[in-house]
Amino acid sequence: MTLLNKCMKEFRPEAVIHFAASIQVEESVREPLKYCENNVCNTLNLLKVMKLIKVRNFIYSSSAAVYGIPVKVPVDETADMKPINPYGTTKAMVEQILQDLSAAEKFRYITLRYFNVAGADTEGHIGQVYKNPTRLLTRALKTAKGEFDKLSIYGTDYPTPDGTCIRDYIHVDNLARAHIQSLDYLMDTRKSDIMNCVYGHGFSVKEVVSKVKMVTGIDFPVEEAARRAGDPPTIIACSERLKIQTGWEPRHDDLESIVKTAWKWELKMDKNTEGSSVQ
Repeated sequence: MTLLNKCMKEFRPEAVIHFAASIQVEESVREPLKYCENNVCNTLNLLKVMKLIKVRNFIYSSSAAVYGIPVKVPVDETADMKPINPYGTTKAMVEQILQDLSAAEKFRYITLRYFNVAGADTEGHIGQVYKNPTRLLTRALKTAKGEFDKLSIYGTDYPTPDGTCIRDYIHVDNLARAHIQSLDYLMDTRKSDIMNCVYGHGFSVKEVVSKVKMVTGIDFPVEEAARRAGDPPTIIACSERLKIQTGWEPRHDDLESIVKTAWKWELKMDKNTEGSSVQ
């Protein structure tokens, strides 16, 4: 906290956008204390420093995992938080802390509930860099490149049309704009809110794999594996609140565009390992 305190005092920000977290659902099931310490305790440290420096505006990166297995799909922000894995629980805990803090003092926040963020900068300047990626799209693309021998599909017996999990994907450019417009909204209105960042329709694991094969032109090996602990069958949501409150409008709203931008980035990484990256 000492270094954070020093940095905050020197910079004196008007607002903080908090992205940092451990994010792997399966790992959170195996190591819940790690997730509690990083996602909850370290966020508390940040909020304590913000209070000392009197920084009262906060944008928080939350997750669709707070919904668990929704009773109604598409799910909206009024649904109860019922996480089914420790990762989701840590996000829900911080959301509750923010609500309590806002009620107790002059502190305002926007919670953005992320769904499956994918793709890369359309200009090819910035993309994901993982030594051992766990996200489906990135791992599928790297399997197409030959970095992995095969792609594993975890669970084919879910109550979905093709038996694999369905997720609401969103292009990273759209997510970035959602943060900017949410921050503008928060600074203008000084009103706290919770908003989903989604397109409102989903794709199954098999549909994503099929689209990756189509875009890359590579028929890489795929194996069916057992379910991973903590994975809900379907998460699709409504983003009307984000649109109404901030004026946000989705772009790149199709799976093929998302895959193409991510593939462009992967190919660029082969040619030039220098430059910007997002982990």
